Amino acid sequence: MTLVDHHDPKNFRSQLLPLFFLTSIFFLNFTIRIIISPLLPTITEDMNLTRDQAGSFFLISASGYFIALLCSGFVSSRLLHKKTIALAAIGSGMALAAAGLSQNLMAMRLGLFGVGMASALYLPSGIAVLTSSTDTRNWGKAIGIHELAPNLSFLLTPIICEGLLLWLSWRNVLLLVGMTSISLGFAFYKFSTVKDFKGESPHLKSFLPLAATPSFWMMMALFTAGVTGTLGVYSMLPLYLVKEHGLLQTDANTLMTLSRMFTLPMPFVVGWLSDRFGLKPILAVVLIITGLSTLLLGAFTGSFLMVIIFIQPPASVSFFPPAFAALSLIGSRETRNIMVSFTIPIAFLIGGGLVPNLIGIFGENDFFPLGFMLAGGFIMAGAALPAFLKFREEHSTL
Repeated sequence: MTLVDHHDPKNFRSQLLPLFFLTSIFFLNFTIRIIISPLLPTITEDMNLTRDQAGSFFLISASGYFIALLCSGFVSSRLLHKKTIALAAIGSGMALAAAGLSQNLMAMRLGLFGVGMASALYLPSGIAVLTSSTDTRNWGKAIGIHELAPNLSFLLTPIICEGLLLWLSWRNVLLLVGMTSISLGFAFYKFSTVKDFKGESPHLKSFLPLAATPSFWMMMALFTAGVTGTLGVYSMLPLYLVKEHGLLQTDANTLMTLSRMFTLPMPFVVGWLSDRFGLKPILAVVLIITGLSTLLLGAFTGSFLMVIIFIQPPASVSFFPPAFAALSLIGSRETRNIMVSFTIPIAFLIGGGLVPNLIGIFGENDFFPLGFMLAGGFIMAGAALPAFLKFREEHSTL
């Protein structure tokens, strides 16, 4: 039996094509989950929604994400990771198309609940396939490339939506994006050459060692803060700029795109900084900057607000590469997808669902800025946790 030398640079280069395939799937997976945000002012007007009803879309979607992500190990243990990734792309595309066809609030919520459930299947399998195919010394590079997907999605989705709205209704935009995801899911299943293996079902025996690990619970809290700074803020910011600061939707979405241009190099920058200074101090600094800038979104107006809008996104997206590396250093290869399956659901339910819903409730009661200020304070509080993380012995110096 020939052993693969993961330390060989040629071997890492051989993984680039599968890595870019995974990154493409992740891009559409993430786009499907956030596309409601830049369309939200239009949807709110078309469906005559209140601000708290609009904010509830993110809680509904995050609830589906929460349920399915907890159960994703059962799916990958039976289908293997490759089929699970394909199912996530196809299923989320079908659910988004159904949301586009909805004619009332309840049908829209059901479609978005399905989007959350289907898209949740990707991340545990994607991370497991990615890290199992790459040596730990190259995780920073591989995860950095993979993390380009949500950064590109944050950057491009608003401007893509505005471009498509020139010719299509918001409903047809959802249909088009959904069909694209379905097509990519089938292509991935047929043509991808990524490593395939079974996931581990999240049964009690697998969870107990993690439950007894304080670092596991701290990572759950850290990811909640990180998701709040990215998805939580992003979800409600266009509606906030339109309703609270009087911007046109086109101007708000253009600003969202421009403000995220500087996010693209951040995974590589923060990956290098993490290798140089260690994961723990980088995580703390990132959360402090993200929390402060999020707080100032609610405190500032005019030109000062514009400056903060350009500072907050690069800081917030810098959280995930060191956070996923830290999460992978807490457990073994066999339990890695279990950790993701238990950590990420809570983070997305609270940070990507409950927080936007609460901001919407604040907005409906004429306290829109306060919602962002409280979210920023919560993120900054998480900066105290990285110092107490405990990694596996062989990586204890990180």
